[in-house]
Amino acid sequence: MASKKGIMITAIILAAITGASFLMWLIPEDVETTFVVSDYGNYLDGVKNIHEVLEESVEIEYENLLNGEISPEEYIAVTEVTSSQVTTQISEFITSKPSEEWQDSYINHMESMKSFNSFIIETKVLAKMIENGSTEDEMNPILEKIDSLKMESKEYAKISEQSRPD
Repeated sequence: MASKKGIMITAIILAAITGASFLMWLIPEDVETTFVVSDYGNYLDGVKNIHEVLEESVEIEYENLLNGEISPEEYIAVTEVTSSQVTTQISEFITSKPSEEWQDSYINHMESMKSFNSFIIETKVLAKMIENGSTEDEMNPILEKIDSLKMESKEYAKISEQSRPD
């Protein structure tokens, strides 16, 4: 039962973070301003923060899956929510149309999120393999792919940070 509570708390926290990030963009910081300023850096920072929280929560649950602390079904439920949130963030990135100077940073961070989403999908495949009683030899290629996607996501995030305009 405690693990189901943990999953629910994680889902609530993720939903609250996503909701709070949307409010940050809807509520104007300076009511006296009469013109719109597009702050691409601040938007990217917000998306980056959400991405980091999602990564942390999936990492914790992934470790719990590998340690047998949660069932594959519970893990898959958590990753469904997280994957949906990542997909939403990617969709927003696609439609955000940053200025030319921010495009490289935005594109690389979007690629980081895509790799992270692929990571989530592969961990779900692993969870199903665990559920079906697959052998370690059968799971090794998936584990290698999971590690590769995790590194790829981090590398794109690093490139995104390095390509931010001054």
